[in-house]
Amino acid sequence: MPHLLEPLTLRSVTLPNRVGVSPMCEYSSEDGFANDWHLVHLGSRAVGGAGLVMTEATAVEARGRITVRDLGLWKDDHIEFLSRIVRFLEGRGAVPGVQLAHAGRKASTRVPWEGGAGVQITAGGWEPIAPSAIPFSERTLVPRAMTQEDIAAVVRAFAAATRRAVVAGFRVLELHFAHGYLVHEFLSPLSNRRDDGYGGGFEQRIRLALEIVRAVEAEWPDHLPLLARLSCTDWVEGGWTPDESVELARRLAVEGVDLVDCSSGGIVPDARIDAVPGYQVPFARRIRTEAGVPTAAVGMISSPAQADTVVREGDADLVMLARAMLRDPYWTLHAAAELGHPEVRRIPVQYLRAY
Repeated sequence: MPHLLEPLTLRSVTLPNRVGVSPMCEYSSEDGFANDWHLVHLGSRAVGGAGLVMTEATAVEARGRITVRDLGLWKDDHIEFLSRIVRFLEGRGAVPGVQLAHAGRKASTRVPWEGGAGVQITAGGWEPIAPSAIPFSERTLVPRAMTQEDIAAVVRAFAAATRRAVVAGFRVLELHFAHGYLVHEFLSPLSNRRDDGYGGGFEQRIRLALEIVRAVEAEWPDHLPLLARLSCTDWVEGGWTPDESVELARRLAVEGVDLVDCSSGGIVPDARIDAVPGYQVPFARRIRTEAGVPTAAVGMISSPAQADTVVREGDADLVMLARAMLRDPYWTLHAAAELGHPEVRRIPVQYLRAY
């Protein structure tokens, strides 16, 4: 089996290794614009040797932001600084990726370090939209149930953001269908109580996800890989299940998705999750095996040996790291040394004298 530091090819793009920087919200934008913080944050992980560096959840429309400080790609003006980041990442040998997202009923909240509660329109917030008028929690706003026109507008927004991602130069695009945000809200019976063509049975609940994939595929170049992040279970009885994730993954692969990024949870605030190291890896293995699509494993993966085992044992094709990367931007370089693969360490020439 391949190991963590071997290349991975998806369509025409070859990642130099199987270490990815997971999308992590920084809540550091104004009006959706990337800035120096994003350049340094993402750039340092590329200098640190990661093969794939993903932006945080990037809103496809202003009302799709989690907070007023979210990154965005809903207007052409956002492209310029993102292009600068892309150029730097590629210059350090990393593949630049963007995650497109819509917060749905989790929109219009305060940043986490200010408590994360909903922000009323009178205080600078906005009206969230969702499949049904069910709030995420007592601390968030009650969303407006989406009309057919709202649904069509969101699909168009994903397509338009994809066009901008192409212009910015991104080489990988991921669709955020997880963590209790809009598309996951349509997937889960806990948040989707619609009685039209977008709610009820499995076929209806996955409809929006498939429509977005088709709209994005029409704008995304055929030679570049498309990823989708799923919450593979809601961890709540009556919610979205691993069986449904496997079947959706099969459908996504048919539609052109090249890799499923396997996470979980986020649809309700009180789910009981036994979050032990590697607790989500079995989802990646099952989807990889049963749906026949490459996967990424995420969640409490921290040590090089642990990450390497995930790849060597065939649990996943790619390991996406979040908190481990926040603690150590040079995680990949340190992993290469620990695993005994110095030939693949992309040490910058400016730093060679330290080694």
